Amino acid sequence: MGAGTVVSGRVRKDLSRTNPNVNLPVVTKSTSAETRSNSRKKKIQRRSKTTLISPVQKLVDTCKKVFANAKSGTVPSLDKIEMLRSVLDEIKPEDVGVSPKMPYFRSKLTGRSPLVTYLHIYACHSFSIGIFCLPSSGVIPLHNHPEMTVFSKLLFGTMHIKSYDWVADCPQPSSDTRLAKVKVDSDFTAPCDTSILYPADGGNMHCFTAKTACAVLDVLGPPYSDPAGRHCTYYFDLPFSSFSVDGVAIAEEEKEGHEWLKEREEEPEDLTVTAMMYSGPTIKE
Repeated sequence: MGAGTVVSGRVRKDLSRTNPNVNLPVVTKSTSAETRSNSRKKKIQRRSKTTLISPVQKLVDTCKKVFANAKSGTVPSLDKIEMLRSVLDEIKPEDVGVSPKMPYFRSKLTGRSPLVTYLHIYACHSFSIGIFCLPSSGVIPLHNHPEMTVFSKLLFGTMHIKSYDWVADCPQPSSDTRLAKVKVDSDFTAPCDTSILYPADGGNMHCFTAKTACAVLDVLGPPYSDPAGRHCTYYFDLPFSSFSVDGVAIAEEEKEGHEWLKEREEEPEDLTVTAMMYSGPTIKE
């Protein structure tokens, strides 16, 4: 090699010429190549470890952070809401193992409202995650989300959503009937932005009608809980003209945007929801 031996790009003196008793390690091209190869493998392994987190695992992990202190009526901070929204916005049907070709989305001619399937993904005392699978013409009737923050992501299909918020401090015609203002009354087609509703606004009461086969990914924080007072209530929606109540005055042009919501004593007879286990990517605690 001449007067110097190159090792890892550095030059050192050849001590073997001044002291024949010094035994120097033998550096060969193959050893150097193996070192570079091993280094590349380690880098690839490190990159693999960082990319092995599936989108649905990321969703669960994010929910654990966002709803860490979830209580009835408590809304996560704005930065946490945006954190979860950004994760949901990126999720695709294949990330959670659903496809329009699955049997859940086939309509059956039974004379009844099509069967709705719920795929349970994850649940704890702080939040729940699941997917509602609706065949074309499937309906989830008008219902509420008491003291809850809800994120809904339409994965595929076209769905009509109608939602309401209560009119505050408004006289009631009866204890089970209240005036509500229409928040949303539109069709949505995937891909579209994640929708968010809050305990007191954003359309806390809503109903879904599938225009085509649809899948909706739902995150509830905290989830429904009868012992905690978060009971799901269903409603009839009635035109504003149905009641004349002293102290309630709405401008003529705004009457169509207001309706009376009357509590149903029982769950709708035409609603059938079947719970099925989620079969998408595995989720780790």
